Amino acid sequence: MSRTTTTKVESSQQDPDTLARLGKWLFAYRTSLPLPIAAVLLLWPPGPSTIHLSTPLMLTGLLIIAGGEALRAWGVHQIGAISRTRSDRTGPLIDSGPFSLVRNPLYLGNILLWVGFAVSARLLWFAPVTLLLLGLEYHAIVRWEESLLEVRLGDSYRRYMQEVPRWIPRIGSQRRSEGLARFSWTDTLYSERGTLIAIVVGLGLLLIKSAVIDRL
Repeated sequence: MSRTTTTKVESSQQDPDTLARLGKWLFAYRTSLPLPIAAVLLLWPPGPSTIHLSTPLMLTGLLIIAGGEALRAWGVHQIGAISRTRSDRTGPLIDSGPFSLVRNPLYLGNILLWVGFAVSARLLWFAPVTLLLLGLEYHAIVRWEESLLEVRLGDSYRRYMQEVPRWIPRIGSQRRSEGLARFSWTDTLYSERGTLIAIVVGLGLLLIKSAVIDRL
């Protein structure tokens, strides 16, 4: 890395905007920040109006969760082990697979997972709250990540930002890329094992909660 580029990186990290500074802090604690959401899902009882909708809501939530995890797995299949990093280390620009449709498919997948859990928990009022809270959190994180990537990857990343939307996929105008997946599906599932275990445990706890509440 040249002295000029190093200076730009240091400047970007030392003097980002307020939202990016918040995003840097949120990135460091992004695994633990959803814990209050999990607490609400497990401890807040569903309303009486949802008792007869227990099975349909559970199935709907499962479909949303499956969609979120499928999106995550597709993204990890493309991006590789860098998706699990706890530092601001960046790899090469990945613009294939879901990254050709939207710039942040992993975060979108996470949001879908939590919204799906809210629906499965029969807390329909909490689904939009979860969407809003996580949307704000990830938006701040993305602002920080983009400030780093723009400096480190330069014009290629700026072109990518212009062609691929940040949050809402534009299927009809997707970016064409010849990039190949960096992970095999075996490695992808291994990398996602923690998320998959968390999904199974979370659904099991919701089933226990539902059984206890329905007996009261």
